[in-house]
Amino acid sequence: MTAQTNREAFIPYRRSDLIELCIDDGQLPNDDVQKFRDFCEILTAYYHVKSQRTLEVLKDSFAPFNPDADTRTRVAPTAQQSAALEQRLVQAFATVLQRANYSALSPEDLQGAFAGESLIPLKTRIDFDDYAHMVFYYRGDNFKTVQVKRWFRQQEVVVDNFERVALLLRFKDADYFAAKKQQVADLNFTPGKMYLYLYKNVPRYDLELLFPNVQVSMNWLDRLLVLGPAIGAAVPLLLRVLPSLLLIIGVILLVIFGAEFPGRLGLEIDDAAAQNIFPVLIATMSIGMALGGFAAKQYSTYKNKRLKFLKRITDTLFFKNLVTNQGVLYTLVDAAEEEECKEIILVYYHLLVAGQPLTRDRLDRQIEQWMEQTWDTRIDFDIDKTLANLTALRVSAAGADDAAALVQVDAAGAYQARSLDTARVVIDYVWDNIFQYAATGVAEFAPALMERTES
Repeated sequence: MTAQTNREAFIPYRRSDLIELCIDDGQLPNDDVQKFRDFCEILTAYYHVKSQRTLEVLKDSFAPFNPDADTRTRVAPTAQQSAALEQRLVQAFATVLQRANYSALSPEDLQGAFAGESLIPLKTRIDFDDYAHMVFYYRGDNFKTVQVKRWFRQQEVVVDNFERVALLLRFKDADYFAAKKQQVADLNFTPGKMYLYLYKNVPRYDLELLFPNVQVSMNWLDRLLVLGPAIGAAVPLLLRVLPSLLLIIGVILLVIFGAEFPGRLGLEIDDAAAQNIFPVLIATMSIGMALGGFAAKQYSTYKNKRLKFLKRITDTLFFKNLVTNQGVLYTLVDAAEEEECKEIILVYYHLLVAGQPLTRDRLDRQIEQWMEQTWDTRIDFDIDKTLANLTALRVSAAGADDAAALVQVDAAGAYQARSLDTARVVIDYVWDNIFQYAATGVAEFAPALMERTES
């Protein structure tokens, strides 16, 4: 269950559901319901085309760094071009994440997360120098109560949890890893390539497990759990092989220093046993087999323990991973499109039903209260970004004024929505003018177009 929830800009409803929430609010006249649906439909189509442009930029920039590429490159980019593409991708990726209401996790916060106690009892180490670029964003920071096995019993633990984690990593080139004496064939990633990840429900203190170059080892407690039984088993084993061990030592001393030397050390060596090599060989073999079998058993115990840890990590990443690499671009661009549409719909709807101009602060407060009191959803609405997007949706033809915009801003800085009839005309105009080719060439081709239409 959720123990605590922080406010954030993310609106936890699908766009289509949010439209219905506005209609179910009951403040729109019946004659305006379909008009409102029409407005939202064209708005969605417009933002979908805009998002497609963003997606193409991301795909083109990611192509030289895609570790999963199955297409050929027409012309390989130069080092300078690759650097420019990389920079453009990193900036565009961060912008899309911000549009989708993700928040950046600073290097200091990331180091603090690594210092915390993980739900998986492992000792981990990450070499951040391996990365040429690293972008880390999250969405949905909340606290959840989970069941954890501690000291052979289940305990309830409250963990700081990220609902979504987006990660961009670009590894340094092969020369860097060669200088570190690391074999490229032994790496589980390709140097010089870029890796994109999108995870769900990741505890803050398990973030280090998301990095491909994480090195895992046992912590001190687990080492003691392995060494303790090993020491306990070694003592009776040594007592059992001690007679054979003394026999071997005595024979060696006898051969090197003579028959009297072992007696000086208190070692009584039977002459017949000393002259017969078979007891010595048998003693040697028994010690070797006992110690070898014991060492193999303890090593097997350690390996099995480590394999269980690695399996736990693999299971965690498998079930928490949503999508990787180029698929991340599609998912995040779609999320950004959804968020921006939902935000504009909320602002326009509340200005529409208010019946009077609203200041920025009052509008922001009204939307947050409406979401919390009516739909039991606490958000920190991003009013500034949304007002900028909304005021940009206007007729941009020569001579147009604020009367051709979706919203008006008065001298006091208050906002007022245009009627749905006007809003539909404006958004339809914006949609029709995404591409401007027809506007410049329509005079030349108008007669032919008219003839084709009439026929």
